[in-house]
Amino acid sequence: MKLSLFSVSYAGYWGQSQLDLPAFIAKAAELGYDSVMIAGKRPHVSPLDATSDHLASIRAALDDCGVTCDVVAGYTDLSPTAAAEVPYLEMQIAYVESLARIAATLNSPVVRVFTAYEADGHSPHAIWTSVVRTLQEMCDRAASHGVTLAVQNHHDIGVHTDWLLEILTDVDRPNCKIGFDAWSPALRGENLYDVARKMAPHTAITTNADYIRLPRYRYQPALVNYRREETDLVRAVKFGEGFIDYEAFFRGLKEGGFDGIANYEMCSPVRGGGTTENLDVFAAHYVEWMREKVL
Repeated sequence: MKLSLFSVSYAGYWGQSQLDLPAFIAKAAELGYDSVMIAGKRPHVSPLDATSDHLASIRAALDDCGVTCDVVAGYTDLSPTAAAEVPYLEMQIAYVESLARIAATLNSPVVRVFTAYEADGHSPHAIWTSVVRTLQEMCDRAASHGVTLAVQNHHDIGVHTDWLLEILTDVDRPNCKIGFDAWSPALRGENLYDVARKMAPHTAITTNADYIRLPRYRYQPALVNYRREETDLVRAVKFGEGFIDYEAFFRGLKEGGFDGIANYEMCSPVRGGGTTENLDVFAAHYVEWMREKVL
Protein backbone atom coordinates (compact mmCIF):
# COMPACT_ATOMS: atom_id res chain seq x y z
CA MET A 1 0.00 0.00 0.00
CA LYS A 2 1.32 3.43 -0.97
CA LEU A 3 0.74 6.42 1.32
CA SER A 4 -0.37 9.61 -0.40
CA LEU A 5 -1.22 13.12 0.82
CA PHE A 6 -4.11 14.95 -0.83
CA SER A 7 -3.30 18.53 -1.82
CA VAL A 8 -6.81 19.63 -0.81
CA SER A 9 -5.43 19.52 2.75
CA TYR A 10 -3.30 22.60 2.06
CA ALA A 11 -5.56 24.36 -0.45
CA GLY A 12 -7.10 26.93 1.89
CA TYR A 13 -10.71 25.99 1.13
CA TRP A 14 -11.78 25.87 4.80
CA GLY A 15 -9.65 28.73 6.03
CA GLN A 16 -6.56 26.60 6.56
CA SER A 17 -3.09 27.51 5.38
CA GLN A 18 -2.58 27.43 1.64
CA LEU A 19 0.49 26.09 -0.13
CA ASP A 20 1.25 26.24 -3.83
CA LEU A 21 1.98 22.92 -5.51
CA PRO A 22 5.80 22.95 -5.28
CA ALA A 23 5.59 23.79 -1.57
CA PHE A 24 2.91 21.18 -1.01
CA ILE A 25 4.92 18.47 -2.79
CA ALA A 26 7.96 19.32 -0.68
CA LYS A 27 5.77 19.20 2.43
CA ALA A 28 4.45 15.73 1.56
CA ALA A 29 8.00 14.42 1.12
CA GLU A 30 9.10 16.02 4.38
CA LEU A 31 6.23 14.34 6.26
CA GLY A 32 7.09 10.88 4.94
CA TYR A 33 4.64 10.38 2.07
CA ASP A 34 5.57 8.42 -1.05
CA SER A 35 2.94 10.07 -3.24
CA VAL A 36 0.52 12.95 -3.61
CA MET A 37 -3.03 13.29 -4.86
CA ILE A 38 -3.49 16.67 -6.56
CA ALA A 39 -6.80 18.52 -6.63
CA GLY A 40 -7.90 19.10 -10.21
CA LYS A 41 -8.97 22.69 -9.67
CA ARG A 42 -7.52 25.99 -8.54
CA PRO A 43 -5.34 26.76 -6.70
CA HIS A 44 -3.56 23.54 -7.70
CA VAL A 45 -3.99 22.04 -11.17
CA SER A 46 -6.97 23.46 -13.04
CA PRO A 47 -7.16 22.58 -16.75
CA LEU A 48 -7.43 26.33 -17.36
CA ASP A 49 -3.89 26.80 -16.08
CA ALA A 50 -2.28 23.52 -17.12
CA THR A 51 0.12 24.79 -19.76
CA SER A 52 3.03 22.61 -20.78
CA ASP A 53 5.37 24.83 -18.74
CA HIS A 54 3.16 24.57 -15.65
CA LEU A 55 2.95 20.78 -15.88
CA ALA A 56 6.70 20.58 -16.48
CA SER A 57 7.26 22.55 -13.26
CA ILE A 58 5.06 20.10 -11.36
CA ARG A 59 6.96 17.16 -12.83
CA ALA A 60 10.24 18.80 -11.79
CA ALA A 61 8.98 19.36 -8.23
CA LEU A 62 7.91 15.72 -7.99
CA ASP A 63 11.25 14.49 -9.29
CA ASP A 64 13.24 16.80 -7.01
CA CYS A 65 11.36 15.55 -3.93
CA GLY A 66 11.31 11.87 -4.90
CA VAL A 67 7.50 11.81 -4.77
CA THR A 68 5.02 10.49 -7.33
CA CYS A 69 1.59 11.83 -8.20
CA ASP A 70 -0.65 8.79 -8.44
CA VAL A 71 -4.06 10.50 -8.48
CA VAL A 72 -5.53 13.67 -9.95
CA ALA A 73 -8.79 14.48 -8.18
CA GLY A 74 -11.75 15.56 -10.29
CA TYR A 75 -14.84 17.28 -8.92
CA THR A 76 -18.01 16.28 -10.73
CA ASP A 77 -21.77 16.21 -10.19
CA LEU A 78 -23.51 14.28 -12.96
CA SER A 79 -27.07 15.08 -11.82
CA PRO A 80 -29.64 16.79 -14.10
CA THR A 81 -30.04 20.56 -13.95
CA ALA A 82 -32.94 22.92 -14.44
CA ALA A 83 -31.31 24.59 -17.46
CA ALA A 84 -31.80 21.85 -20.03
CA GLU A 85 -30.27 23.94 -22.81
CA VAL A 86 -26.89 24.15 -21.04
CA PRO A 87 -24.62 21.14 -21.76
CA TYR A 88 -23.47 20.58 -18.20
CA LEU A 89 -22.65 16.90 -18.72
CA GLU A 90 -20.64 17.66 -21.85
CA MET A 91 -18.69 20.29 -19.90
CA GLN A 92 -17.86 17.73 -17.22
CA ILE A 93 -16.88 15.09 -19.78
CA ALA A 94 -14.50 17.62 -21.33
CA TYR A 95 -13.20 18.52 -17.84
CA VAL A 96 -12.47 14.89 -16.95
CA GLU A 97 -10.85 14.29 -20.34
CA SER A 98 -8.60 17.30 -19.64
CA LEU A 99 -7.72 15.88 -16.23
CA ALA A 100 -6.86 12.54 -17.87
CA ARG A 101 -4.52 14.37 -20.24
CA ILE A 102 -2.93 16.17 -17.27
CA ALA A 103 -2.66 12.89 -15.35
CA ALA A 104 -0.88 11.21 -18.26
CA THR A 105 1.61 14.08 -18.41
CA LEU A 106 2.30 13.70 -14.68
CA ASN A 107 2.54 9.87 -14.95
CA SER A 108 -0.57 9.62 -12.78
CA PRO A 109 -2.56 6.43 -13.47
CA VAL A 110 -5.83 7.53 -11.81
CA VAL A 111 -8.36 10.36 -12.00
CA ARG A 112 -10.90 10.45 -9.15
CA VAL A 113 -14.52 11.36 -9.99
CA PHE A 114 -17.89 11.63 -8.20
CA THR A 115 -21.33 10.40 -9.33
CA ALA A 116 -24.34 12.70 -8.74
CA TYR A 117 -26.45 14.25 -6.05
CA GLU A 118 -30.15 13.48 -6.17
CA ALA A 119 -32.19 16.27 -7.78
CA ASP A 120 -35.79 17.23 -7.07
CA GLY A 121 -38.11 16.30 -9.91
CA HIS A 122 -35.86 13.51 -11.21
CA SER A 123 -36.16 9.87 -10.21
CA PRO A 124 -33.06 8.18 -8.79
CA HIS A 125 -33.30 5.61 -11.61
CA ALA A 126 -33.20 8.34 -14.29
CA ILE A 127 -30.20 9.98 -12.65
CA TRP A 128 -28.53 6.56 -12.33
CA THR A 129 -28.93 5.95 -16.07
CA SER A 130 -27.43 9.35 -16.85
CA VAL A 131 -24.52 8.73 -14.47
CA VAL A 132 -23.72 5.37 -16.05
CA ARG A 133 -23.77 6.73 -19.61
CA THR A 134 -21.63 9.71 -18.66
CA LEU A 135 -19.10 7.58 -16.79
CA GLN A 136 -18.86 5.27 -19.77
CA GLU A 137 -17.94 8.14 -22.07
CA MET A 138 -15.52 9.55 -19.50
CA CYS A 139 -13.84 6.15 -19.20
CA ASP A 140 -13.58 5.75 -22.96
CA ARG A 141 -11.94 9.15 -23.32
CA ALA A 142 -9.63 8.57 -20.33
CA ALA A 143 -8.57 5.21 -21.77
CA SER A 144 -6.95 6.94 -24.74
CA HIS A 145 -4.57 8.55 -22.21
CA GLY A 146 -3.94 5.29 -20.34
CA VAL A 147 -5.86 6.55 -17.30
CA THR A 148 -8.28 4.77 -14.93
CA LEU A 149 -11.24 6.54 -13.33
CA ALA A 150 -11.87 5.87 -9.63
CA VAL A 151 -15.50 6.55 -8.66
CA GLN A 152 -15.66 7.71 -5.05
CA ASN A 153 -18.52 6.79 -2.70
CA HIS A 154 -19.31 10.42 -1.96
CA HIS A 155 -22.41 11.71 -3.78
CA ASP A 156 -25.98 10.50 -3.25
CA ILE A 157 -26.22 8.21 -6.28
CA GLY A 158 -24.16 5.14 -5.49
CA VAL A 159 -23.16 6.22 -2.00
CA HIS A 160 -24.34 2.92 -0.51
CA THR A 161 -21.85 0.15 -1.19
CA ASP A 162 -24.35 -2.13 -2.96
CA TRP A 163 -25.49 0.75 -5.19
CA LEU A 164 -21.89 1.62 -6.03
CA LEU A 165 -21.16 -1.96 -7.02
CA GLU A 166 -24.24 -1.97 -9.26
CA ILE A 167 -23.06 1.23 -10.97
CA LEU A 168 -19.60 -0.26 -11.50
CA THR A 169 -21.21 -3.33 -13.11
CA ASP A 170 -23.40 -1.18 -15.36
CA VAL A 171 -20.51 1.03 -16.49
CA ASP A 172 -18.63 -2.13 -17.47
CA ARG A 173 -15.33 -0.55 -18.44
CA PRO A 174 -11.94 -2.08 -17.55
CA ASN A 175 -10.60 1.36 -16.57
CA CYS A 176 -13.49 2.10 -14.19
CA LYS A 177 -12.59 1.30 -10.59
CA ILE A 178 -13.68 2.46 -7.14
CA GLY A 179 -12.33 5.09 -4.78
CA PHE A 180 -13.63 3.44 -1.61
CA ASP A 181 -13.66 5.50 1.58
CA ALA A 182 -14.67 4.59 5.13
CA TRP A 183 -16.28 7.78 6.43
CA SER A 184 -19.46 7.51 4.36
CA PRO A 185 -20.35 3.89 5.19
CA ALA A 186 -19.36 4.53 8.81
CA LEU A 187 -21.76 7.48 9.06
CA ARG A 188 -24.55 5.41 7.54
CA GLY A 189 -24.01 2.31 9.68
CA GLU A 190 -22.53 -0.16 7.19
CA ASN A 191 -20.16 -2.81 8.55
CA LEU A 192 -16.72 -1.47 7.59
CA TYR A 193 -14.90 -4.79 7.53
CA ASP A 194 -17.54 -6.49 5.39
CA VAL A 195 -17.93 -3.71 2.82
CA ALA A 196 -14.18 -3.10 2.58
CA ARG A 197 -13.51 -6.76 1.89
CA LYS A 198 -16.33 -6.85 -0.68
CA MET A 199 -15.08 -3.76 -2.53
CA ALA A 200 -11.34 -4.40 -2.26
CA PRO A 201 -11.02 -6.24 -5.61
CA HIS A 202 -12.60 -3.24 -7.36
CA THR A 203 -10.79 -0.49 -5.44
CA ALA A 204 -7.94 1.57 -6.89
CA ILE A 205 -7.66 4.18 -4.13
CA THR A 206 -9.00 4.94 -0.67
CA THR A 207 -9.11 8.45 0.79
CA ASN A 208 -9.05 8.69 4.57
CA ALA A 209 -9.86 11.11 7.36
CA ASP A 210 -11.24 10.59 10.86
CA TYR A 211 -14.04 12.42 12.65
CA ILE A 212 -15.99 12.75 15.85
CA ARG A 213 -19.76 13.10 15.92
CA LEU A 214 -21.21 15.94 17.95
CA PRO A 215 -24.96 15.77 18.73
CA ARG A 216 -26.94 18.89 17.77
CA TYR A 217 -29.78 20.42 19.77
CA ARG A 218 -32.08 23.40 19.18
CA TYR A 219 -33.57 25.32 22.10
CA GLN A 220 -37.38 25.45 22.33
CA PRO A 221 -38.29 28.48 24.51
CA ALA A 222 -41.95 27.54 24.89
CA LEU A 223 -40.94 24.20 26.36
CA VAL A 224 -37.87 25.43 28.24
CA ASN A 225 -36.14 22.46 26.69
CA TYR A 226 -34.06 21.32 23.73
CA ARG A 227 -35.05 19.44 20.60
CA ARG A 228 -32.56 16.84 19.40
CA GLU A 229 -31.68 17.44 15.76
CA GLU A 230 -31.67 14.42 13.47
CA THR A 231 -28.19 14.96 12.01
CA ASP A 232 -25.00 15.24 14.05
CA LEU A 233 -22.19 17.71 13.41
CA VAL A 234 -19.04 15.95 12.20
CA ARG A 235 -15.60 17.37 13.00
CA ALA A 236 -12.17 16.18 11.83
CA VAL A 237 -9.70 14.88 14.42
CA LYS A 238 -6.36 13.07 14.32
CA PHE A 239 -6.44 9.75 12.53
CA GLY A 240 -7.47 6.93 14.84
CA GLU A 241 -9.08 9.26 17.40
CA GLY A 242 -12.55 9.41 15.84
CA PHE A 243 -15.53 7.10 15.60
CA ILE A 244 -14.47 5.34 12.38
CA ASP A 245 -13.06 1.85 12.91
CA TYR A 246 -10.15 2.12 10.50
CA GLU A 247 -8.46 -0.99 11.80
CA ALA A 248 -11.47 -3.05 10.67
CA PHE A 249 -11.69 -1.11 7.42
CA PHE A 250 -8.07 -1.69 6.43
CA ARG A 251 -8.21 -5.30 7.58
CA GLY A 252 -11.10 -5.84 5.19
CA LEU A 253 -9.31 -4.07 2.33
CA LYS A 254 -6.11 -6.07 2.83
CA GLU A 255 -7.88 -9.41 3.17
CA GLY A 256 -9.83 -8.58 0.02
CA GLY A 257 -6.58 -8.01 -1.88
CA PHE A 258 -6.30 -4.21 -1.96
CA ASP A 259 -2.75 -2.94 -2.35
CA GLY A 260 -3.33 0.46 -3.94
CA ILE A 261 -3.14 4.12 -2.93
CA ALA A 262 -4.11 5.23 0.59
CA ASN A 263 -4.68 8.99 0.61
CA TYR A 264 -4.91 11.22 3.64
CA GLU A 265 -7.06 14.33 3.40
CA MET A 266 -8.03 17.28 5.54
CA CYS A 267 -11.07 18.44 3.61
CA SER A 268 -12.96 20.16 6.41
CA PRO A 269 -12.12 22.27 9.47
CA VAL A 270 -9.88 20.29 11.82
CA ARG A 271 -9.57 20.27 15.58
CA GLY A 272 -6.90 22.78 16.58
CA GLY A 273 -7.29 25.07 13.59
CA GLY A 274 -5.85 25.46 10.14
CA THR A 275 -2.32 26.68 10.76
CA THR A 276 0.43 24.99 8.80
CA GLU A 277 1.87 23.64 12.04
CA ASN A 278 -1.38 21.97 13.04
CA LEU A 279 -2.00 20.54 9.56
CA ASP A 280 1.53 19.11 9.61
CA VAL A 281 0.85 17.37 12.92
CA PHE A 282 -2.31 15.76 11.52
CA ALA A 283 -0.64 14.68 8.28
CA ALA A 284 2.44 13.26 10.01
CA HIS A 285 0.24 11.36 12.47
CA TYR A 286 -1.49 9.53 9.60
CA VAL A 287 1.85 8.18 8.37
CA GLU A 288 2.76 7.02 11.87
CA TRP A 289 -0.63 5.40 12.42
CA MET A 290 -0.60 3.59 9.08
CA ARG A 291 2.93 2.28 9.56
CA GLU A 292 2.06 0.98 13.03
CA LYS A 293 -1.40 -0.46 12.32
CA VAL A 294 -1.60 -1.33 8.63
CA LEU A 295 1.63 -1.48 6.64
